[in-house]
Amino acid sequence: MKNLKLTLAAATLAVGLYACSTVPLTGRSQLSLVSDSEVNPAAAASYKQLLSDPKTKVINTGTESQKVKVIGSRLASAIERYLQQNGYADKYQFAWEFNLIQSDEVNAWCMPGGKVAVYTGLLPVTKTDAGLAVVMGHEIGHAIARHSAERLSQQLALQAGGAAVGVAAGRQSSATQTAINTLYGVGGQLALLKYSRAQESEADRLGLTFMAMAGYDPHEAVAFWQRMAAQSKGGAQPEFLSTHPSDATRIANIQNLIPEAMKYYKP
Repeated sequence: MKNLKLTLAAATLAVGLYACSTVPLTGRSQLSLVSDSEVNPAAAASYKQLLSDPKTKVINTGTESQKVKVIGSRLASAIERYLQQNGYADKYQFAWEFNLIQSDEVNAWCMPGGKVAVYTGLLPVTKTDAGLAVVMGHEIGHAIARHSAERLSQQLALQAGGAAVGVAAGRQSSATQTAINTLYGVGGQLALLKYSRAQESEADRLGLTFMAMAGYDPHEAVAFWQRMAAQSKGGAQPEFLSTHPSDATRIANIQNLIPEAMKYYKP
């Protein structure tokens, strides 16, 4: 284990000076060995593959489907404005899609490039438009922070072991496609990407701000996460919460982040 950590540290150090990017809003530096030009097409192909899978039932009509698309559009427009106003527009290429999928799973996710899915099992917990904006904003936060690419980069650095980083980080479309499929569980019945707790907290911060920019009150996030906490009492946690911070920690952190998000709130 010690050698493994040293290998990762050496690989990270070797590329750190020229393979870093900065997360909007939070300002965090992150390892970036794969570009959007690699990851986004792979994610789009995986998204298309999942939606066309006979096991996947996409809901294209009705009020719930329309709600997902409207809230998604509002979030996307607000985010695009923010990126434009803060000098990030040329660093992101999003082709937004928002789809509702029939499933009892309490889950939602956003692939790189803005490919969003919401499962019907989540809607009884979100309850309101603002509740749904909490989740969608959070998941889009993962995409804006390039958490998938960061995980891929960490894997490349680990595999590379220092001197071979340049080779491992080369443009390998098939490898990127495979990694995206693996991260999101494409090919299985459900798609799920498990992020680290630090990434989850960063997505919470971004999501609160994005929902505020889109005109949804960030205070609604506390009630939503309290409802999510109630889902896990007396039984196993929903997969959506499997690698997340504890309920109490997350709610406390969100309460601390609300004042920052409210600076962007325009009802």
